Amino acid sequence: MRTSVTLMTRDEKGASMVEYALLVAVVAMVALVAIQTLGINLESLFNTFAGAV
Repeated sequence: MRTSVTLMTRDEKGASMVEYALLVAVVAMVALVAIQTLGINLESLFNTFAGAV
C-alpha cells in the first residue's frame, strides 16, 4: 500500500499534462485577442481608405 501511494505521488505525467493544457489555453486566448485587435485595426484602415476614395 505504501509503495503504491509513493509511486502515485512521484508520477508527474498528469500534472505535466495539465500544465501544458493551461499553457495552450493561455496561448490560444492571447492569439484570439491579437487577431481581434488586428481585425479592428484593419477594418479602420480600410474604412479610412474607402472614405478617401
